[in-house]
Amino acid sequence: MNLPKREATLGASHSPLTTLVVDALRERIMGGGIAPGDRLVESKLSDELGVSRMPVREALRQLAAEGLVTIEPRRGASVTAFSPEQVRELVEVRATLEGLNAKLAAQRHDERQIAEMERILAQGTRLAQSDDQAALLEMNQLFHDALGSIAANSVLQELMRSLRDRTALIFAPLNRERGEQNWDEHAAILRAVIKGDAELASLLAMRHVYNAAQMEP
Repeated sequence: MNLPKREATLGASHSPLTTLVVDALRERIMGGGIAPGDRLVESKLSDELGVSRMPVREALRQLAAEGLVTIEPRRGASVTAFSPEQVRELVEVRATLEGLNAKLAAQRHDERQIAEMERILAQGTRLAQSDDQAALLEMNQLFHDALGSIAANSVLQELMRSLRDRTALIFAPLNRERGEQNWDEHAAILRAVIKGDAELASLLAMRHVYNAAQMEP
């Protein structure tokens, strides 16, 4: 993967070169091109992406802040790898928070917000039948962000964003295998939200997380 063509648009887009490198590395990590535990060598990535080492170094720091990369003294950077115990703990917490998020959304929804979620659901359902994993990942994020907007709890949303970043590596490879099932579950959650059934919405959202992680609650 090389970035010369993207660098040519740098001035027009006003996007820092580091952002382009972050996007390129994130896409490779989330797409499975770089596996958990693999080392991320600055000089090698610099050559592959056609940029200097400085934006690569800054990009690795940013991805480390997101939880996708681990940087250790004397060992350098690598794609974050979780132990089975860490996976269980992260999934438990995310399921609990997603359940609360859906419960609040069912209690506080309005028609305008519901219409936006229905639009996202329809688009995501169509994309689930394609192989466009990057677009599906983006639509999945939009669905959960929209649900969070309905829930209207800024503290919860801040926690959720941080946790989604940290758990992205857990769910990305599994989500590539269950695209249509993901959106069927999204549809069920939204139906519960529309009905105002807070307990059902919470239960479905929690189950959705465990299903996506292929774990039992």
